[in-house]
Amino acid sequence: MHNVEYSKSKVIKYLAWTFGLAYVIQVGAAYVCNNVNAVFGRLIIAAMMFVPAIGVLLSGNSLRDMGWKPQIRKNIKNILIAWFSPIVLTAVGALLYFLIFPGHFDISGEYLTVSAGPEVLKQMEEQGVTYSMYIAINAVAATTYAPLINMIPALGEEIGWRGFLYPQLKTRFGRKKGYLLGGFIWGAWHWPLIWLIGYEYGASAANPSGYVGFPISGMLVFSIVTTGLGIMHARLYEKSESIWLPALFHGAFNAAATLPLSICLTNTGNARLLGPASNGIIAALPFLIIGAVMLEEGDK
Repeated sequence: MHNVEYSKSKVIKYLAWTFGLAYVIQVGAAYVCNNVNAVFGRLIIAAMMFVPAIGVLLSGNSLRDMGWKPQIRKNIKNILIAWFSPIVLTAVGALLYFLIFPGHFDISGEYLTVSAGPEVLKQMEEQGVTYSMYIAINAVAATTYAPLINMIPALGEEIGWRGFLYPQLKTRFGRKKGYLLGGFIWGAWHWPLIWLIGYEYGASAANPSGYVGFPISGMLVFSIVTTGLGIMHARLYEKSESIWLPALFHGAFNAAATLPLSICLTNTGNARLLGPASNGIIAALPFLIIGAVMLEEGDK
């Protein structure tokens, strides 16, 4: 990648804009989710993914030299890794979780009923679509076209995190500390949602009973997971020299991450901090282990 000159003032401005805008949006989205319409609220949350890119511009930084050419011929291997490794690692993580909590495995459709309403499951059945078929359709989508669709909003985050912030932190603190700090910051960016709507582990993840240490434990677990994921995103960016590759990886991860919830009992309480979605500590182990290996391997 290109050499980066560290600028404390630019980093502070970037973080101020990115966190300021995102936190205001998250408070608004939480209100909409809780009091207006949950679907509309989630659309607001999805749109928030463009905030880091906006933060780069508002803080006076440039989007140039971030690797806008996909360099497809050079990056065939990296593209395959970005596209397919998230679904494979998510499946492995979910398997680990269900081996430990076999009683949580459930394909009755309870998750869809709780998250989308009983009428959705009834409409599917009227159209001859079983819940098993629904799961299979979503798995195929997460493996094929969903990563490409998700790549567009994910690019908004990748421009800010991997395109701007990570190189700055790496220059200032060194590779290891830069990666670790960047991952924690990335996780903290989501904290208001974890607190206000139970994002990832609580009510919005079909776990209305909550979990021990709410919301602090959820915030910390999420930041641990984003730290491991951030290393994988950053290494993929550095090896490919293209911002599109971490965006594709990010999109593929988002497509696959919550699939295991559709085959799990709802309201699993404290266990939701462990999985089966890949933001839980047990289910995230494949990602965390690979991230740790990448952290130690240097710039090989």
